Amino acid sequence: MDRIITLTTDFGLKDPYQGAMKGAILSINPKASIIDITHLISPGNIMEGAFILLEAYSFFPVNTIHVGVVDPGVGGERKPLLIETEKYVFVGPDNGLFSLIARNERVKRVIHLTESRYFLSEISSTFHGRDIFGPVAAHLSLDVTPPLFGKEIKKANEIDLPHPEKKGGAITGEVVYVDSFGNLITNITGDDILELGRDIEVGINGHGVKGLKRTYSDGPVGEAVSVISSGGLLEIAVNSGAASERLKASVGDKVTVGTGVR
Repeated sequence: MDRIITLTTDFGLKDPYQGAMKGAILSINPKASIIDITHLISPGNIMEGAFILLEAYSFFPVNTIHVGVVDPGVGGERKPLLIETEKYVFVGPDNGLFSLIARNERVKRVIHLTESRYFLSEISSTFHGRDIFGPVAAHLSLDVTPPLFGKEIKKANEIDLPHPEKKGGAITGEVVYVDSFGNLITNITGDDILELGRDIEVGINGHGVKGLKRTYSDGPVGEAVSVISSGGLLEIAVNSGAASERLKASVGDKVTVGTGVR
């Protein structure tokens, strides 16, 4: 059975790390189908990696193997992990990287990776992506079953995506991700917004963005617009510009939605 392996890391594109991990996978399964989601997660930013995986994973075919390596604790006490859900398998460090996905998926089992026969013969204390996670994914793609990789544990570690607050007809959330276009993705869902209607005002850093638009181009060039992102979250963008620069905004900035709020 052909199975896709995806890679999401903070390795960047300059260094040899993502290439070495692919080489380790292909040395075990030369026919492996490897897809890069991204290697440009901000270094060590587990929340960013968790959010990007959440946005991308479900668009892949059932049985895809998702490898995530954002691992500032590599070589330390955190466990190497395999999470099997009804549709997918996730491989990476037990540091919360997959916790947002686990809320959406029915988890069948969580495995602490302990069977070294499925790792490379020599394990670096600083490169588990190449030496453990990539090889495990390769063996999974050859239909080695998850229980063979180690001991089942009760659950994986979790991180929390901040939850918006609803009070007095207004919603207060925050920016959780800034994409490469400078668009501001918030933790406020489209369903939350639609409860208030489309005649809203979004407030951020003293700026007010009126109304909910359908597309980025529904506002004047250079002006901020609010839309529902492709991932179903409130997004603040600038038509032909970068909202992060125009509104001087970044991850963690508060966002309020209501009527005439700033």
